[in-house]
Amino acid sequence: MTAALPDDLLLDGADEIRIRQDLLQVALGRQPADRLLRVGRLLEVHSRTWLDDQDIAVRGRRIAWVGPAGAFPGEARERIDRSALAAVPGFGEAHKHIESSHLTPEHEAALVVPRGNTWTCEASHEYSNVDGPGNLDFWLAARRAGSPVKIFPLPGSAVPPTAYEFGGGHFGHAEQAAFLARSLMVAGLDEVMDWPALSDPGNPSHARLWGMIRATFEQRGVVEGHGAGLRDLPSINAFAAAGLASDHEAWTAEEAWTKLQHGIFLEIRPHSMPEILQGLMARGLADWSQVAFVTDDRSASDTLRLGATDHNVRLAIESGLAPEIAYQCVTLNPARHMRLTPWVGSLAPGRYADVVLLDDVARVGIAEVWADGRPVSAGLSYTGPLPAIAWPDRATRSVNLGRRLAPADFAIPAAPGRDTMKAAVLRPFHWSDEFLVEELPVLGGEVQRDPARAITKFAVVDRFSGEGRVGRMFWRGCGPATPDTAVGCTVGHDKHNIWVVGSSDAAMAAVANRIAEIQGGWVLVARGRIAAEVRHEVGGLMTCRPAEALDADMQALYRAAAEVEWMYEPTWSPRWFPGFPERLQFATLTCAPWRWVLVAPSERAPEGFVNVATGETHPVVW
Repeated sequence: MTAALPDDLLLDGADEIRIRQDLLQVALGRQPADRLLRVGRLLEVHSRTWLDDQDIAVRGRRIAWVGPAGAFPGEARERIDRSALAAVPGFGEAHKHIESSHLTPEHEAALVVPRGNTWTCEASHEYSNVDGPGNLDFWLAARRAGSPVKIFPLPGSAVPPTAYEFGGGHFGHAEQAAFLARSLMVAGLDEVMDWPALSDPGNPSHARLWGMIRATFEQRGVVEGHGAGLRDLPSINAFAAAGLASDHEAWTAEEAWTKLQHGIFLEIRPHSMPEILQGLMARGLADWSQVAFVTDDRSASDTLRLGATDHNVRLAIESGLAPEIAYQCVTLNPARHMRLTPWVGSLAPGRYADVVLLDDVARVGIAEVWADGRPVSAGLSYTGPLPAIAWPDRATRSVNLGRRLAPADFAIPAAPGRDTMKAAVLRPFHWSDEFLVEELPVLGGEVQRDPARAITKFAVVDRFSGEGRVGRMFWRGCGPATPDTAVGCTVGHDKHNIWVVGSSDAAMAAVANRIAEIQGGWVLVARGRIAAEVRHEVGGLMTCRPAEALDADMQALYRAAAEVEWMYEPTWSPRWFPGFPERLQFATLTCAPWRWVLVAPSERAPEGFVNVATGETHPVVW
């Protein structure tokens, strides 16, 4: 009788040797397989060829042998016939923020596994910015408890996103070295996105960032990049020279082609996929090994509507890419890029027995998904283990204002005796070198909004220090026009403080206070009353509930928001902004190509208004 195999949920060096030794004996027919899965066709992704009538021998959670049906030299305890279906490897994500589903990892797994996704490189700078010290334990918890999705955490380089933000976590060389040394599941460093800090030795984050890169190189991890706005040739060369291995921010075929030619691994997102893929095909790209498809950010509601990694593959095939290449771009290519091929990325011996069984290859029709050598879904129904996880207080008590906020916390005082004041004004996704300047009226000693010009008030509230610091200023082309109305959320990339936009200071205070009470999520106050709320009680980013329950709450929020009049000025507002401004979650980003931003006040940014490219600060009114 053979010794019991390790549980094999998390990679461990000593266990790995025992597992490999056992798999070797099974492959030689000396030990029995646990089950033998017969499939009609199997996509061998290394050569992009289909093999007819194949058997996959499974031992524990791994593949021990692959070959023609009937040729396995040993015995199998169980035989399963899926000869009417085609098999491809479990889909993987080289760059995804699970937090953007707003589901905790075990519930996100139940959502994405039936859609083919069995492994993810978690770009963890969202939760890292909330609970840096507990970040690795958080991402390993679901797998340790039996969830079938393999999460390979990449600690966030953007912790904090810039030197002008604080709270939740702080990662440098020592922290990154410890993460990599502690677990083989840690594959590298999450997207390096503070380009001003990386390229300017005088930037206060310069040494911290390069320390994380050094720690990653020292343990042969992968340094992921973020090249938004870096499209000129000197910047692309500098990006590659810095050791940043990938970019998911290319928007055009020309940009993608140039970055590919400079040794940068392309991670293509759906919104730019058709143009980029058609451009690469038109240029005659023959070797697609440096290309992967990634989700990056997708909510549970959008996943229910569109799909997960399967949507990315489907869109690629619809864009004209051969199915075999499309599947390779979500299996072998991302695994090879992230140096994970011994465990995932192909239907080959030694890898986890993660199999997507298709009834329609061209349309990505998924009939069944196997993970860890067992079926875990039928159609879109998840049938695998869903562990009950009691998330600790550090995850569920992350919103700490330390006090109840008042309308006065959102007021912007005027200089004595003034009837008007000049005001610095931003708009959503304001990437210009200069901020806007407007003359605004003063009433009762406070600078006022100007709804006629679509100018409202926006605030960022510190939720980490317990001091409830509030940065506030005027923004244009977003927010509610309805009186005494405000909306806010704890999902505010990438620091994830509370952001609030509103037509009155009282409504803004009510939103912030209610968000603190529910420990994160969305709150909409309309005409002075709470109209809708959505709980993100884990880290202020996620909820420990099924996708369908979260989606029901989001749909209720959308219905309540439809009763509100929202500002929209085509001259100033992005094309996606009419209606409920959900995209404001991303309008607090401080990475390239942002310049002037609003953050929670700190010593380096006393009012919270700072140019993150230069460190320059400026009064919000004068």
